[in-house]
Amino acid sequence: MIPITLKKITQFFTILAAFFILNGCQTLANVDKGLYTVADAISEKDRVTGRRSLSMASRQQQIAQGNAYIDQILKKERQAGRPINAKLDRKAYQRLVRVFDRIHQISHLRHERWQPVLIKRDSFNAFTTGGTYIVVHTGLMDQLSEDAELAAVIGHEIAHTVANHVFERQTHQTAAVLSGSSTARQNSYQAAFTHESEIEADKVGILYAALAGYDPYAASRIWARQYRKEGAARSLFFHDHPVNSERAALTRSVADKVNRYYQRGRQNPQFAQLLNSNSLWRKQQSETAAGQGGGFAALLSTALNAYGQHHAAKQEAQRQSQQMQMLRLLEKQLVVRQEKVINQRSWRVTWQNRNKHTLKNVIMGVLLKDTKGNVSRLITHIKGNIRPGQPFSGTFTLKNHKVADLRHMQLRYYLDDAKL
Repeated sequence: MIPITLKKITQFFTILAAFFILNGCQTLANVDKGLYTVADAISEKDRVTGRRSLSMASRQQQIAQGNAYIDQILKKERQAGRPINAKLDRKAYQRLVRVFDRIHQISHLRHERWQPVLIKRDSFNAFTTGGTYIVVHTGLMDQLSEDAELAAVIGHEIAHTVANHVFERQTHQTAAVLSGSSTARQNSYQAAFTHESEIEADKVGILYAALAGYDPYAASRIWARQYRKEGAARSLFFHDHPVNSERAALTRSVADKVNRYYQRGRQNPQFAQLLNSNSLWRKQQSETAAGQGGGFAALLSTALNAYGQHHAAKQEAQRQSQQMQMLRLLEKQLVVRQEKVINQRSWRVTWQNRNKHTLKNVIMGVLLKDTKGNVSRLITHIKGNIRPGQPFSGTFTLKNHKVADLRHMQLRYYLDDAKL
């Protein structure tokens, strides 16, 4: 209901301002021009939707600040004697450039000169900082054997910059401090705000992949695989990304909507038009001019769109809090009945479900803390539904330790995910 209400309010103020201006109120026209200048100083037109979003940095400033951060990373790599790009792995870098070029060529920022960077890290990660770099870790390249999966990640990262997520968040945080908002300072809210940006980046990135000739369902395969490998960790902390199971479902839903634009192995010839109008959004192309009601409309739409984002983040934080509380309550009624060593690296745990509810899609986890304070997490997927009073078992397998090492570690079992 909020978007419809805010749109009507915006239209009302635009018509009201235009009425006064058309009736010869030059003073009000000058005021409107001033308001337009203010709106431009604190916002920008979203490249995806055309709506106003908070931002106090011009594109030139975004590039300068974002690239300065990456330049520092690359400087440290050189100082440490760590090679990057083709000197690190020629074949992997050529693949990265090939996939990147296809995605970048159909993006909203295709007229900017960008540079993909490959650095040596084992983590499954890639990132941008709002400039014209995209940094990719070798760990991610190794795990994504399909070019279509790599395309989904690259599209997602470019989308973050296209939608101005980095500087939009900074401006929201500044506004929260100035307004004295206690909610916006909470970790749960900040994670939820980023969570919503990640969903938007997935949508844009999957559309990019489809328009560039890559299978749009690849993103869903990534997160389904990560769910099998990592679980969800819903009960442990607030998430600034959709949990793997939700992300797999969300990205599949997006793929269903954009698959019509996918032409295997080739760029969709209508990509430019489709960036503005497609099954996910229709870009707002026009805006009332300054001095003719545009200032009133621009400033008001900026405020109302910011409020909409704030409201969505609060709702997401509340949703995650409720899920976390539910899982922790269910976890208290899962009692360990037996632990049995299978071999040097694996052991089997049997629990009993003392809840009054049947549990579905259960994932059990264990947190391990070694003598140095390092924390690791293992999961085990439980097959079938777990009825009240029913015992159930799962196996944990260590990678870097032996079962005998557990006697020197702190260990805690937890409910990673489940549905009623």
